[in-house]
Amino acid sequence: MTWYQTITFLELLFGAIFVGVYIGYLVRVRKVALFFKQRPHIVWFKFVLRHVYALLLVVAILGPSFGAMKKEIKTIGKDLYIAIDLSDSMNATDVQPSRIEKARHEMQRLITRFNSDKIGLIVFSSEAYLHTPLTYDQEALQLYTRTLRTSLLPASGTDYTPVLQLALEKFSQNQSAEAEEQKARVLVLISDGEDFGENRQRLIDQLREQNVRVFTLGIGTPEGGRILTPEGFRKDKSGQVIFTRLNPETLLQLAEQTDGEYFEVNDRVSEVNRLISSINSIEGELRESKTVDVTANKYIYPLALAFFLILLDVLIPVKLIRI
Repeated sequence: MTWYQTITFLELLFGAIFVGVYIGYLVRVRKVALFFKQRPHIVWFKFVLRHVYALLLVVAILGPSFGAMKKEIKTIGKDLYIAIDLSDSMNATDVQPSRIEKARHEMQRLITRFNSDKIGLIVFSSEAYLHTPLTYDQEALQLYTRTLRTSLLPASGTDYTPVLQLALEKFSQNQSAEAEEQKARVLVLISDGEDFGENRQRLIDQLREQNVRVFTLGIGTPEGGRILTPEGFRKDKSGQVIFTRLNPETLLQLAEQTDGEYFEVNDRVSEVNRLISSINSIEGELRESKTVDVTANKYIYPLALAFFLILLDVLIPVKLIRI
């Protein structure tokens, strides 16, 4: 038998006080009974009865557990990389307060909703870098997400080729040979869709072959916005303010060709909840399986018996003096 709770010094102290006070009460009752030449046998019966149900209540609180059985516990999860575009166009203000701020906020939501999955962070513009390796550490992921700025990478345009190549390499390093066929690898690519790269088809074919599903999240609006810099809004060589617009075509194509889905986020709509639901619908791979002994808390039996004895105590009166 095992116990869910343990007796501490405080419980022992209150138990000793209860016994001491009750003994004092019995001594007083005995003196009164002897004065009137009576024999209060019922008092001793009550003494035993009350201590029995008090002990039963303590046993119920401690939680006696027995009847062990074997139970298999499985841990199932996915490998999930979140790649975020840190090119200059992510500083555009068509999504308030800016595209990068909005993307960072949505990333934090994503991370909290996949606490049973290993998550890694990738940053990219014209090049891609691993920001955080796959981990279960939610606090570390939130911390690294809060540090994301477009200034982390050199000012340049966006190219999806390096980030797809890096994701393929990292998934290959972290995926065991036994789980190669399981669809448990996901890449979430967050960008405004402005892609200046080429020759992605080979990488898309490899992603599809390795069962890596790419879910894309477009940040921005079709109307576009100005790119905010420390010196003001970015201008072209002729001095005109540059407008950058959401270009969903490439993101949509990338998602469709890898059995993923495309979603959008701007000031009017956020499809992040749909993105979360779609990723959750993917069957994860078995991380760990172990068999443990499980016991059931049988507190109800001593508790029921204690209530019966309390009821008996209430129904039996105490008469010290018989006339």
